[in-house]
Amino acid sequence: MRTAGEESARLESKNRMASIDALSAKPERTLAQSRAGVRVWLFALAGLVFAMVLVGGATRLTESGLSITQWKPVTGVLPPLSAADWQAEFDRYKQIPQYAELNPDMTLDGFKTIFWWEWSHRLLARIVGLVYILPALWFWARGAFKGALGRQIAFATALLALEPIVGWWMVSSGLSERTEVAQERLALHLLIAAGVFGTLIYAAVGLSERKRAACRRGFATAGAVFAILVYVQLGLGALVAGLRSGLIYNTWPLMGPSFLPAEAFNAGDAPLNDPATAQFDHRLVAYAVLAFALAQALAALRPGPRPLARRAVALAAVASLQVALGVATLLFLAPVPLALAHQAVALVLFGLAAAHWSATRGESG
Repeated sequence: MRTAGEESARLESKNRMASIDALSAKPERTLAQSRAGVRVWLFALAGLVFAMVLVGGATRLTESGLSITQWKPVTGVLPPLSAADWQAEFDRYKQIPQYAELNPDMTLDGFKTIFWWEWSHRLLARIVGLVYILPALWFWARGAFKGALGRQIAFATALLALEPIVGWWMVSSGLSERTEVAQERLALHLLIAAGVFGTLIYAAVGLSERKRAACRRGFATAGAVFAILVYVQLGLGALVAGLRSGLIYNTWPLMGPSFLPAEAFNAGDAPLNDPATAQFDHRLVAYAVLAFALAQALAALRPGPRPLARRAVALAAVASLQVALGVATLLFLAPVPLALAHQAVALVLFGLAAAHWSATRGESG
């Protein structure tokens, strides 16, 4: 039987241990809350980048990208506020080849339409920058960016800093001798934005606290290869858009009377400057993406983790939809709604591929 002193000592020891446990649990809770906050921030940023890319696609499809002929990172956030400002902006547009060769009959009202597309695209880019920089500094000051996450954030930061520079470099290519921007610069501009988008999703999925079922390491490799393949296809799609390749060979599955048109691969620097080659390459990689997605889904459907199978089947379904949209866009001579839907689903597919890669890598690690 314990004495009163022994009982008091026992209770004191128990309370001391409970205090130690509470103190050790507090950092763990703080870390979990920080990871959850970073994850929400990353997904929100990815959504903003998605919107920015779509508005950029609409800007390209409506031939609006050259309507703003100056780069004003700070003051450019304000649109023209008076009739004189609008006229001055329109007069600057009249000095570039696109106006003289494509839009000599354009009115001020018509100019305002294309101006608002480009201005909206640039405004979204600025919003992305603010939503990125301020929370990033806050999380960084609290030590949230460590290890693999820190490297991923650094990579996304570098791409995001490069994007406006490449964007202006792209626009400048159409201000003096061309009526449109250089297609290779357009492709690079899109690929950088897509790189930011994919990195944000990859990092956010990697922060998931959900318990994952183990899967074979080969699926992680396949997930990486598939994401890279979709990324390459995004770049090829940008070349098709820049070269207006969707307005030729509007037949499927053949390109005119044959699978490979005679003029393809004739240009020395094809596919960068050859519309036929660009379209052929885009078709070919689309078939590869679809075949890969279907094969991945069939392999994942064998006895194994259900989350893996669900993701693989979703990727196959979205890849199938994307190919169907691509064919429809081609057959109907690339109308803006179809072409924009085609670009949107392409970005969705890449985002899902990045998420699948990240989740599968965690399951096989």
